[in-house]
Amino acid sequence: MNDDRSRPSAAGTGAAVVGLDLGGTKIAAALFGPDGTVLSRHTRPTPARDGAAAVLDALAGAAAAVDPGRLAAALGIAAAGVVDPRSGLVTSATDSIRGWAGTALGAGLADRTGYPVACDNDVRATAGPELATLTARHPGRGSLLFLAVGTGVGGAVAVDGRMLHGAFGLTGHLGHLASPEAAGLPCTCGATGHLEVIASGPGIAAHYERLTGAPVDRLETVAVRAGQGDAAAVRAITTGAAAAGQVLGGLANALGPDLVVVGGGVPRIGPLYGDALAAAFTAELMPPLRGLVPRAPRFGADAAVLGAAALTTTLPLHHPGALR
Repeated sequence: MNDDRSRPSAAGTGAAVVGLDLGGTKIAAALFGPDGTVLSRHTRPTPARDGAAAVLDALAGAAAAVDPGRLAAALGIAAAGVVDPRSGLVTSATDSIRGWAGTALGAGLADRTGYPVACDNDVRATAGPELATLTARHPGRGSLLFLAVGTGVGGAVAVDGRMLHGAFGLTGHLGHLASPEAAGLPCTCGATGHLEVIASGPGIAAHYERLTGAPVDRLETVAVRAGQGDAAAVRAITTGAAAAGQVLGGLANALGPDLVVVGGGVPRIGPLYGDALAAAFTAELMPPLRGLVPRAPRFGADAAVLGAAALTTTLPLHHPGALR
């Protein structure tokens, strides 16, 4: 499903749209035509250590690079952190981008680019094309659970065709649900016992260190050792995966999704992780949901910029001049 013709349109307004994806290390930009075709692309590093103003400047530079002819009518951005699309503010964030919490993302980027700007959390934006495809194929069946497992654990929730945002843009931060396997472990949010600290990439690596007393540099090292038969590595990976599956299954019982998608870098380490997550998920399900199976994302590397562009048709637009 990476062919442009198979994608939901990024621009339902009859005009071109810029999509931006802001991560802790990279900014990706694309200019989409009215039919969703990618007209141009651009990437650049995120100046994460230079502060919020520098990041906004870099985002504006990426938009200018991808749309030098000013074809776009609007800009959508998928950004790291907790983003409230109504206020346009980053309401909470880790230190992966210095000073990012409290940033006026929507208005700040609108002032720098001259485009009306729609903004949202990167995982919700990434889940948007999945939701659009689901609702197009099955009208009236548009409920989605999307779990993203990488350096953190994020997610998105849609019910009856509508992506949920909640107070302060917090809906979907599934990594901060309680998990028995994480009991007593400190979370980045300041609480303890949250899913993220046992199921994320760093969480799995840290669990391996606790089991063995040996330092490990990254998740991929644990995965290699698991493939070589290291019992502690297998346990660390399957514990994190099962914890994620158990939480996801409980949420499925509460929300009744038509589709469950699991993405991010961690599931790509292989079937050891995926099988353990799926087994734990299935074990939690109520009888009507027992045919539900977690699926991999459909839209690959373009999902975030595609979803970002589509935000301009579904979310409030922040216009230039709002900060003055």
